[in-house]
Amino acid sequence: MGKKKVATISGEKASAADQAAAKPVSSKKSKHIETGRVYVNATYNNTVITVTDTKGNVLTWASAGSLGFSGPKKATPFAASKIISVVGEKMKSYGISNVEVWVKGIGGGRDSSVRSLINQGFNVAVIRDVTPIAHNGPRPKKVRRV
Repeated sequence: MGKKKVATISGEKASAADQAAAKPVSSKKSKHIETGRVYVNATYNNTVITVTDTKGNVLTWASAGSLGFSGPKKATPFAASKIISVVGEKMKSYGISNVEVWVKGIGGGRDSSVRSLINQGFNVAVIRDVTPIAHNGPRPKKVRRV
């Protein structure tokens, strides 16, 4: 995989190609959103926080592993507060001020993440606990007799 050969074009075609390559790529303007949803998934092993708009389109997310925490430190309340500080800066760039919090799981980061959101200056309108609860399912099959 050596160097690629670059063919030079002389004359008018070269200037048109250079102009096309020199055009700056326009960056997408960030949306201004008033209300958003913050999903906190707190497990025994990690804490993942996702921010969406009210329709469910993901705006930003972060996890303890993405911030450099490793091993059992990922599921700590300290890691959850650091995740909220990173996600909070991104949320402020979108203009989000009011949030609904959906908490799932039983890890250590569930309480501290909500407290950190409030300390960051966001108005928490709703806190919903959507942790799945097992109901032991249907009746098991009869024991096989041979």
